Amino acid sequence: MGDYDVVIRGGTIFDGGGGQRIVADVGVRDGRVVAIESGLPEGNRTIDATGKWVIPGMIDVHTHYDAEVLTGPGLGESARHGVTSVIFGNCSLSTVYADAQDCADMFARVEALPWDVVNDAVKEHKTWTDPKSYVQAIGAQPLGVNVAAFLGHSDIRVAVMGLGRAVDANERPTDAELDRMAEMLGEALDAGFVGLSTIRSSFSKLEGTRFPARQLPSTYATWAEYARLNSVLRQHGRVHQSTPNLTSRLEIGRYFAQSVGRLFGRRPLKTSLLSAADIKADRTVVNAALGAAWVANRLGRADLRWQHLPVPFEVYADGIDLVIFEEFGSGAAALNIRQVLERGELLKDEGYRRRFRKDLAKKFGPRVWHRDLGDAEIMACPDATVVGRSFAAVAADRGITAADALLDLTVEHGAALRWRTTIANDRDAVLDRLQTSPLVQIGFADSGAHLRNMAFYNASLRMLERVHRRGFMPLEQAVHRLTGELAEWYGLDAGRLAVGARADIAVIDPTGFDGTADYAEAELSGSGVSRMVNRNDRAVAATVVGGHVVYEYGTFAPGFGTTLHAGTFLTA
Repeated sequence: MGDYDVVIRGGTIFDGGGGQRIVADVGVRDGRVVAIESGLPEGNRTIDATGKWVIPGMIDVHTHYDAEVLTGPGLGESARHGVTSVIFGNCSLSTVYADAQDCADMFARVEALPWDVVNDAVKEHKTWTDPKSYVQAIGAQPLGVNVAAFLGHSDIRVAVMGLGRAVDANERPTDAELDRMAEMLGEALDAGFVGLSTIRSSFSKLEGTRFPARQLPSTYATWAEYARLNSVLRQHGRVHQSTPNLTSRLEIGRYFAQSVGRLFGRRPLKTSLLSAADIKADRTVVNAALGAAWVANRLGRADLRWQHLPVPFEVYADGIDLVIFEEFGSGAAALNIRQVLERGELLKDEGYRRRFRKDLAKKFGPRVWHRDLGDAEIMACPDATVVGRSFAAVAADRGITAADALLDLTVEHGAALRWRTTIANDRDAVLDRLQTSPLVQIGFADSGAHLRNMAFYNASLRMLERVHRRGFMPLEQAVHRLTGELAEWYGLDAGRLAVGARADIAVIDPTGFDGTADYAEAELSGSGVSRMVNRNDRAVAATVVGGHVVYEYGTFAPGFGTTLHAGTFLTA
């Protein structure tokens, strides 16, 4: 038996801090890196990394694995792409305090997760009563990657006020209730949570039978309520993550004002917002976002970052089941109806269609979706004659509007109609600028959510491929942005490849970067629910978590997600 549990032999090593790359061996023992030098002896397990990159495991800071970690704690879609640490509890949603039904109502629609999957996962597995016992319960799972968590504002608001009052615009928490929410947040930060997540987006709707179509509880809070909770975050030096209402520039300014620090004689509040995106519908948004953040950080001494998805923002829809339809009245009205036959009757109604056509044709006003049905490709349909074509092309053949073509096909085929469009990040030059900006944080993969709409589990890997292909920044800087920079900002023991560091490592095979990712359907953690994934099993030679080799070229280690305890709960 060798002196090392694992030796990674002869790879090009990147330290995650932006330092110069070197060629050497890496020796791992007891879950830590204990040697980085050439000529190490064989380990109990040796990985040949000749010609490959050996980097710290990548960090995914924006996921919604809160329910999946209970039923499939391996979180294999992340591990397979070289991600070794994830953060969940984003967008005001966590499962720390709220009961199973409340969690399902809050997660299902906004994150496009099956209500039953969330409800059953929390109902069956919840043994915790507070943040400390939550950390213990999740940490005891056979984790395949490391996890960290935000506490969700909607979660604590519902636990304190009840769901009905928490989503009533005429209700406000009492002083005692606000004190309790601040106390809950303090307990979570003491237990090692990275911060608080909130949401203001008008897209965020409840599912379920009790208060369907109302927005998430966090959106009903006043800025005084946010300020009270932010004061707790400041005291602990932790992070406020949020999804603003991007249609209101004034409201976004409130986040900037909350983040401002030394100008007002106080500690800056770390603030991470969604999102820096080159939106097709409004090309001015990205410059405005970066400019405002520069002013806030430089002149106001704020500590604010825009999260950024580092790849084209391509989304898929089954019929009209897609969150972008939430942004206009007729689209939201259709999504409010969950029964297939009832929704079909609405979509056939001519009065409804007039409203839908009018909404799609609007040229002005804030929006995320470009609403150009000529820029929407039909991927699958029982009517094979429309596959590979846009709705506009189908409409031209049929002598109808593109909006009517979409509605006709949805009524006829329902969820069997599958189509896609790219709503943002389609220009390489702009992506290059965003990914090198210090105002931008690489994140917003939304891993674990929107199971039928998008699959960005491999977003970090695809950014490395972009840098390798285009050379718009040094590879050392790109690795730093995906690892050490994020770990340092969130305060996590991750993102470094150095003697003494946790042995969380990705071995990347650049010969596997061929500009493709294979679309596939995969089952969600034994639930019987199918989700879309994009995979390139040629680019990740190995993923090492806590000194365990958990994945190699498309194959997981024995016991992954069941008996192998590789990951841990990372506390800030």
